[in-house]
Amino acid sequence: MKNRSTILSAASICCGGIFDWDRALLRLDELNAKAEDPNLWNKPAEAQKLMRERTHIESSISATRKLERELDDGITLAELADEEGDEGAIEEARRMIADVYTKAKQVELESLLSGEADPNDCYLEIHAGQGGTEAQDWAEMMARMYTRWAERKGYKVQYMEESAGEGAGIKSVTFLITGLNAYGWLKTESGVHRLVRISPFDSNARRHTSFSSVWVYPVVDDTIEIEINDKDCRIDTYRAQGAGGQHVNKTDSAVRITHIPTNIVVQCQNERSQHQNRAKCWEMLRARLYELEIEKQEAKLAKQEDAKTEIGWGHQIRSYVLQPYQMVKDLRTEVETSDTQGVLDGDLDKFMAASLAARIKTGADVLDA
Repeated sequence: MKNRSTILSAASICCGGIFDWDRALLRLDELNAKAEDPNLWNKPAEAQKLMRERTHIESSISATRKLERELDDGITLAELADEEGDEGAIEEARRMIADVYTKAKQVELESLLSGEADPNDCYLEIHAGQGGTEAQDWAEMMARMYTRWAERKGYKVQYMEESAGEGAGIKSVTFLITGLNAYGWLKTESGVHRLVRISPFDSNARRHTSFSSVWVYPVVDDTIEIEINDKDCRIDTYRAQGAGGQHVNKTDSAVRITHIPTNIVVQCQNERSQHQNRAKCWEMLRARLYELEIEKQEAKLAKQEDAKTEIGWGHQIRSYVLQPYQMVKDLRTEVETSDTQGVLDGDLDKFMAASLAARIKTGADVLDA
């Protein structure tokens, strides 16, 4: 009975505090009723916002109901095991409850993604730092890492631009990552990432340190107003370089837009025509300028905050050490793991969750709302 009480105590923790259940059900009924209005799509921007909110609430309700079912299964097993005195089954029930607890904490964290753009798709840029082939290989490793992470989440990844390295790796790459809360999760990944390993490109097998930077910014829709003056932008067209194949089109259709006041540069070479690449570049520029405004506001609130993400050498947010020992450590939250291969295969949730929790705790995400 003592074991059973312990399990039920853990179960009660899992059930509480994920989000306002009654309010969510009422809001979903309201949104469903509005979605049936034949005039809804007369205002596409409002319709998209409504449908996005409905999808978010439906997902949260579905996740909570699934947790309830799994919790009921664990409790039922615990009760039967207690009646029969089956310690093995009680341990199995405890493992089931622990798994539900872990999932519940994840759902609870996702429910706190309160920024205006958190549910949106996002762009993710990776740029190799100084160091030639070694840094470019690290940039390619990171591209694979984030692609694997997105696949684990069921997100869609589309290459927008890729610049091949000199001999190996990549100089830069830009992805469009599509899926609910893509930006909310990935926004904490912006910063400098440091790799320490025995270089496969060094014939003397010496240890090298490499850096690559990540920049994440949300896809913004028409409900978010961003004003861009054409006279502030320089538009260039060029022939796409790099691997080609499934990632890019090696034609003269590639487009680069430079926003002169901020020196922000965006480029796209994935689409089949110059017109399409130009349109996609404007979308990316709007997204970058939106993210820049968020950063300015956040800096005012968290000027002295150690956890503030800053892209620049000497400000790495995470270290990936493969030699002389195995360790990945986030320098903002102190979260670490020795499972370096798992991380490089896309197991990043523990780092993202800790960074997101820290932002919420300090109030940084309030500015996103």
